Amino acid sequence: MKICTKCVMPNTKPDLHFDENGVCDACRSQESKNKEIDWKAREKEFLELVKNYKSHPDYDCIIGVSGGKDSTYQVLKVLELGLNPLCVCFEPTIPTQIGRKNLDNLNNLGVDLIHIKRNPIVYKKLAKEAFQRTGDNEWQNHLGIFTTVPKMAVNFNIPLIIWGESPQLEYGGPASSKTRNTLDRQWLEEFGGLLGNRISDMIGVDGLTQKDLSLYTYVEDEDIHRVGVTGLFLGYYFKWDLREVLTKAQEHGFTVQDRAVETTYENFENLDCYSNHLHDYLKYVKYGYGRATDNACLDIRLGYISREEGVRLVNKYDGIPPKKAIKEYLEYTGFTQKGFDKIVDSYTNKRIFKRDENGKFLKDIDGSLVKKEEYLVK
Repeated sequence: MKICTKCVMPNTKPDLHFDENGVCDACRSQESKNKEIDWKAREKEFLELVKNYKSHPDYDCIIGVSGGKDSTYQVLKVLELGLNPLCVCFEPTIPTQIGRKNLDNLNNLGVDLIHIKRNPIVYKKLAKEAFQRTGDNEWQNHLGIFTTVPKMAVNFNIPLIIWGESPQLEYGGPASSKTRNTLDRQWLEEFGGLLGNRISDMIGVDGLTQKDLSLYTYVEDEDIHRVGVTGLFLGYYFKWDLREVLTKAQEHGFTVQDRAVETTYENFENLDCYSNHLHDYLKYVKYGYGRATDNACLDIRLGYISREEGVRLVNKYDGIPPKKAIKEYLEYTGFTQKGFDKIVDSYTNKRIFKRDENGKFLKDIDGSLVKKEEYLVK
């Protein structure tokens, strides 16, 4: 196992590449953002581009929102640029009170907001099957976010979609993905976390029909071309800094917790849904890193903490099971603790974590998996 020599990201992260100096491409990408990209030119390019979309009689663009810091920032940014957005929120799996408050706050920034309340029976069937089939409890939610926004764009005849940061530019990925400034069907299928499982594979699950799954099916290419739908990453045109994003969101009413969330040292991550914290934990059991690693790497790359601080934070916070999120998830799905543990164990990486003579994963007193020595972050 390799750990980046600049940040603390391991090479178990899918699509992450290391150069001959042991530096991950996400760190190299940040260097490019700092030194090579002409952000004034990118902003000018964006402003020229959106001029073509201001002829719509009602809305200039559409934005998928959760009410989190990033979507709050997206809305603030487009309003500053003189655009009138239509916002669309796809209901999270297990909504939180603070999440609802932040979504209301986003609405009160002065935008129209469509809140999609998905069919709870269909959604729960997808959630349970996806968890068992892919080890991703949020598969159906991520899919719903990326399919409903283009649907609304087509239905309202709004050709411009504004997404947030470019994931591959910020977090690493294939070189070709960093120069892409658009999110479309191809991006969704390659990078959107479908894990080889398509919505068509869910037909027949517990009686689900194609009509039941319409909301989760990407709009037809002919409709995309008819309306001219283009989805742009705002982070391709404006330099993305999570601390600046957070500060600006808080200045306009975004609320954080009074304590750290369960899976990291920060108090502003994934506040809208309990299930997101379980998603972060499942990433940890599969790849040996979680949300604390994600946060520490961003903070290191942006110069807010040192690598040494990042190592301490990762070793302190990563891997502790999110007990509140798991409790909420069991109540929501009806899985027993034993059944849930069996599914999680089936996706736990046997190369990274220690097992006893019977093949059972070793755990500390707090329930944390025990890593093999060679996989510890140093």
